[in-house]
Amino acid sequence: MKKFTETHEYVIIEGNIAIVGVTKKAAEELGDITYVELPQVGKIVKKGEILCTIESVKAAEDVYVPVSGRIIEVNYELEDSPEIINEDAESRGWIVKIEMSNLAEIEELLEEEPEI
Repeated sequence: MKKFTETHEYVIIEGNIAIVGVTKKAAEELGDITYVELPQVGKIVKKGEILCTIESVKAAEDVYVPVSGRIIEVNYELEDSPEIINEDAESRGWIVKIEMSNLAEIEELLEEEPEI
């Protein structure tokens, strides 16, 4: 199941795991991505907090936590190749996997990506 946030993150739900990244539209708006500040595995995050920052040739944008929980995996491939987000934002360009602590938050996510 794929859901979206108002701030253009996508969330792929697999059981109690949320795979999080920025949408294809958001990646296109950012332009060529040059750096992703990745969070630490094990970090406890709350919905609405800043998850990380993505820098591009145009701007730096915050990525927000869509669901509360604990980060269980980080896409370290983005450290050396942040352009993966531009190339394949909603698959290979995922940022983190979160073990969700409040499954009810899924209901607050959007069914479709909002317009930019």
